[in-house]
Amino acid sequence: MTRRPTTVQEDTRFRVLRLLEAHPDLTQREIAERLGVSLGGVNYCVRALVDKGLVKIQNFQNSNNKLGYAYLLTPTGIAEKTALTAKFLKRKLVEYESLKAEIDSLEREMQ
Repeated sequence: MTRRPTTVQEDTRFRVLRLLEAHPDLTQREIAERLGVSLGGVNYCVRALVDKGLVKIQNFQNSNNKLGYAYLLTPTGIAEKTALTAKFLKRKLVEYESLKAEIDSLEREMQ
């Protein structure tokens, strides 16, 4: 039986994919800092993305002769990011409408 990811896991996966697409040379530590999640959580997420074929890791050497990595989205990864973007946006719009209704209600109470 395949387990369905939770909303939090899906959001994390979406945010990691989005960040890697824009900045493939970030380290896992930098990703964790930017997203406000643990380094272990990012490591787990990146490994899962690589295992699913959504991200590939490319080694490169920078000018200091240190081995570095670039995380590149595969075509499947780009398609997955697009699908996750649509789901994320739909969820956030529902949250926005709910919050807007609550604000409107509170404003009416204050009058």
